[in-house]
Amino acid sequence: MINYDNRPDRAGDHGATPPYSLECRGIVRSFGGLRALKGISLALEPGAIFGLVGPNGSGKTTLVNAVTGFYPPQQGRIFYQSRDITGTKPHRVAHLGIARTFQNLALFRGMSVLDNILIGRHVHMRPSALATLFYWWWAERDEIAQRRRVEEVIDFLQLEDVRDEPIDVVPLGLQKRVELARALAAEPRLLVLDEPMAGMNQEEKEYMARFILDTRDEHGTTVLLIEHHMDVVASICDRMAVLSYGELIAEGGPRTVLADERVIAAYLGKARDRAA
Repeated sequence: MINYDNRPDRAGDHGATPPYSLECRGIVRSFGGLRALKGISLALEPGAIFGLVGPNGSGKTTLVNAVTGFYPPQQGRIFYQSRDITGTKPHRVAHLGIARTFQNLALFRGMSVLDNILIGRHVHMRPSALATLFYWWWAERDEIAQRRRVEEVIDFLQLEDVRDEPIDVVPLGLQKRVELARALAAEPRLLVLDEPMAGMNQEEKEYMARFILDTRDEHGTTVLLIEHHMDVVASICDRMAVLSYGELIAEGGPRTVLADERVIAAYLGKARDRAA
């Protein structure tokens, strides 16, 4: 079993005004009469792995959808590398250097693993009529360069054995890895992972955790990780935040947050505390 280093609390490691990779200020989002996010504010430092956790229905995915442009906030502002991206369309968010995976797999059935990953390169491709006209001189060189980068991602995530397999026949654990590969193919500076380990066994979880750490360590990628497996969050995240019913109830280093009484109550219930 991989022995992950517990990440230290880093609340005091930086100056008063660190340069943030992502900053959310007072994010509010409602769906009809349901207020899914109630003024959420948080900030991610560059090169950090930031865990976002909470019980089902706490607003985690809604916040990610706000950041990536799928459900813009009705109140509040979102800043990426000090640039206001509030309300920016998803395809433009991707072009800025933000890539994501989805809680429910969004792979293209009937296509190979290689082709699914290659789709992640679309933000770097510049199709044009002129490129098509001079294909053998211009567009062909671009296609070779894009495929070279995809092959590097395949090697990085150890997908060589299934690279040519139809995605439909690949096991779930590997499909999750393919979705991560497609996101990494975009060469993001901010990587948003929505429950990347859901449905995995222990060995698959350990592999995925190691790939996330390697992505940050080798490429300096900032990672926003939504995850239910608290052992993983505590092991690989520098900082974390906990949502409950659309509210931010705790934020800080994993050890501090997991010892917070409000977090314990949100996950275990106050009745258990009284029984103890």
